[in-house]
Amino acid sequence: MDLLSFKSMKKVKLILIFFILLFSNISFARHVKGGYIQYKYNSTGAVMSTSSYTITATVFFSCTELGPRASVYFGIFDASTNTMVTSKQINTTTKTTAVKSTFNPCMANPPNICYDIYTYVYTVDIPDNTAGYIIGVQDAFRENSIVNISSPASTGISITANIPGTINGVDYHINNSPDFIFNDTAIVCFNGSFVYPFNAIDTDGDSLSYVFGDGLNAPNAGQNTSTVPPSNPPYPALTYLPGYSGKSPLGSGVTINSKTGIISGMAPAIAGEYVIAVYVKEWRKGVLIDSIKKELELYVYNCSMQAAALKPTYQNCDSYTTTFQNEVTGANITSYYWDFGVNGINADTSTAATPAYTYSDTGTYLLKLRVSNFSGCTDSTTALVKVYPGFTPAFNVTGSCFQSPVTFTDATIVKYGAANSWSWDFGEPASATNISILSTDSHKYAIAGNYNVVLNVTSSKGCSGTITKLLQINNKPDIMVPFKDTLICSIDSLPLLVQVNGGAATYNWSPANNIINGNTATPVVFPKDTTVYTVTVTQNGCVGSASIAVNVLDFITIKLQADTTICLTDSFQLHPVSDALKYLWSPAAGLSNTTVKTPFAKPLAPGTYLVIANLGKCQDRASIRIKTVPYPTSYAGADTTICYGKTVQLNGIITGASFTWLPQTNLSNANTLSPVVNVQKTTSFVLTVKDILGCPKPVADTVVVYVTPKIILFAGNDTSVVVGQPLQLNAVANFSNLNYIWAPSTWLYNASIANPVAIFGSSAQLVTYAVTAKTPYGCFSTDSISIKVFKSGADIFMPTAFTPNADWNNDIFRPVLVGISKLDFFRIYDRLGKLIFTTTQHGSGWDGTTQGEKKDPGAYVYMVQGVDYQGKVHFKKGAFILIR
Repeated sequence: MDLLSFKSMKKVKLILIFFILLFSNISFARHVKGGYIQYKYNSTGAVMSTSSYTITATVFFSCTELGPRASVYFGIFDASTNTMVTSKQINTTTKTTAVKSTFNPCMANPPNICYDIYTYVYTVDIPDNTAGYIIGVQDAFRENSIVNISSPASTGISITANIPGTINGVDYHINNSPDFIFNDTAIVCFNGSFVYPFNAIDTDGDSLSYVFGDGLNAPNAGQNTSTVPPSNPPYPALTYLPGYSGKSPLGSGVTINSKTGIISGMAPAIAGEYVIAVYVKEWRKGVLIDSIKKELELYVYNCSMQAAALKPTYQNCDSYTTTFQNEVTGANITSYYWDFGVNGINADTSTAATPAYTYSDTGTYLLKLRVSNFSGCTDSTTALVKVYPGFTPAFNVTGSCFQSPVTFTDATIVKYGAANSWSWDFGEPASATNISILSTDSHKYAIAGNYNVVLNVTSSKGCSGTITKLLQINNKPDIMVPFKDTLICSIDSLPLLVQVNGGAATYNWSPANNIINGNTATPVVFPKDTTVYTVTVTQNGCVGSASIAVNVLDFITIKLQADTTICLTDSFQLHPVSDALKYLWSPAAGLSNTTVKTPFAKPLAPGTYLVIANLGKCQDRASIRIKTVPYPTSYAGADTTICYGKTVQLNGIITGASFTWLPQTNLSNANTLSPVVNVQKTTSFVLTVKDILGCPKPVADTVVVYVTPKIILFAGNDTSVVVGQPLQLNAVANFSNLNYIWAPSTWLYNASIANPVAIFGSSAQLVTYAVTAKTPYGCFSTDSISIKVFKSGADIFMPTAFTPNADWNNDIFRPVLVGISKLDFFRIYDRLGKLIFTTTQHGSGWDGTTQGEKKDPGAYVYMVQGVDYQGKVHFKKGAFILIR
């Protein structure tokens, strides 16, 4: 009986609705797996006309759910108006975990089944209301993988119960609700029978009855209802998928016993979780006083309770002995019992895992197998055994050429019964006639090749077998003839030859006239006129043919090219014009081959070549005279080397009518054999000579004029020193291994090296040295350096002004270093004291700009410091003028 039925009763009962909304401060997952409510009457309340109840909500969650269930909302509603009386948020009272640890002994690899069980206890005083109150539990989210309802991901849960009020004038509000016995880690095998207890107990001694009913949705299903009190009843039923309903939550094959609460039947065929809602109704002296609902998700597992399995049929067509084995693996089987099905005897049994049994006669027997595993699970099965030995598939083949159909005939040996069905596969899937079910049939192959022919054949006793043969289908004969077209003389005979691969064959030549041995592979023909002979070859049932044209001549001729002149040591090819088949040349000297038609000739002196040509017995001859003329000669001279900027004369020698120098650029006169060459880099000159005496081929020779690159010599920058200060001179050139000489040698320690040292006496004032660098070939270059000698001591001299106007005169402001070997620094500051130039390099100075920008005219300040050759520090500072 549902809630509406209660409202229609004369006695209005008190119904309490209990709502649990989880996690007011965390996100929900689809996690609720069921629950129920139990209430207990304590006593009269603290206020007159009230009663005290302790209400316990038990809710099941998946163990994989994240986060604690911190608190829930309690709600109480008046039964006559469905309006809220009170609500209260209560923290978790207890939390336990239940794990499924025992399973059906025949279940292999069961899954992990685990529930977190939360309870929330609330003691409350409510007015004694003859109209009654309404009871229930609510959550916004279920598991999202439920099989028997629609859209589980957006479905909530409302769990209902009631406390009775006044019914038929009798007050029933002093009552304790039934309490469910915990059996909640439920798992059954799909497509298997099962029994599951869903019973409860009642401390008041009232009678209980059980019925499947609708699971209830939450009005705000899919929304977060954890932060607000529950909505008012009534609550909508779940939407079940076709084949399921609240009354049949597991389908029509599963029922519940109304007296015991035992659920039993055949589990659904689809694995997964199923919502089950059971309403427990409490009866007191025949009066229905209340009803509570418990929901749970039952796990239907894709497991197998099968421990014994055999093949449907065991067919033995080879012998009387058959070996058997259980087809189920991994079932932890500990014992076997086989009965091989022979009537009238008891000895046809075995306890082996894989027994072999020899039957004494042909026939069909019923095989039985019973197995047990270590957990006590037993299973049994049966199968037919057909024993009819003496069955050997076979077939014969007639024909082997792709040009004609090949015939296939069944030749299977059958001792018991007879062959009664055939299935041919001729090994050519693309063919429309590749398959046949006749005992004898023909097939024509499209092309030659190797084909796997398969015959499947069965007998009237149920025997079957397959035989495969590799069939070679031959092509037309592979005919080879030495030539397709030939010549003979009319007074000659000609042997013909034909070769065929692949074994024996027959031959037939046509026409039959003027031929000897016309039925062999090697006939001899002697036609008087041109004739085409055709041979027909038959091999392996296939036929092929080939032809040879025999052209007949009464005589032959031969012609050679006209007499000719060639350059001595050259070769040329002889080209006779003739139908002859054999040639003989003489003399052999200078010929590449004396028996070919077109040999190469390389005569070492003038002479005549004779050729004799034969076509069988027909013959002709011809000759050619060859004159040889020597090549012209050319000698451009020996390679030579010159210095950069110098000239050289070439001296060519020739034998011939004309000559040419190339390139002609840089030659003083290209029309003479002794031109003068004026080049700046290494150049090759080619002297080509031609003749008009019968050898027109040019001859060339090359002379290379190597040019030594220009010597670039630097004696050093002009400088100044003081008397007695050593000065290191250093000449730098772009060549190595040069010889150096300095002039004059006065004041120098060694005038024959690249880097002599000079120390000047008091008589020296301005000395200029010239240095000459020379290569081993005599090429040289000269440069000079001027040194100003001061008689005063070492010092730094500074100008007072400079004019950077790019006229190469006083454009750079720099210190004049006399006797200074090291410049520590040279710095320039503007009028504000900002550093605008600095250097430590000898000879470096300021050009009047800073970062490319010209500085204004006016006064600037310098500071300079250096160390002289004796180690003394010299420092100066002062002002100067920039003039523009």
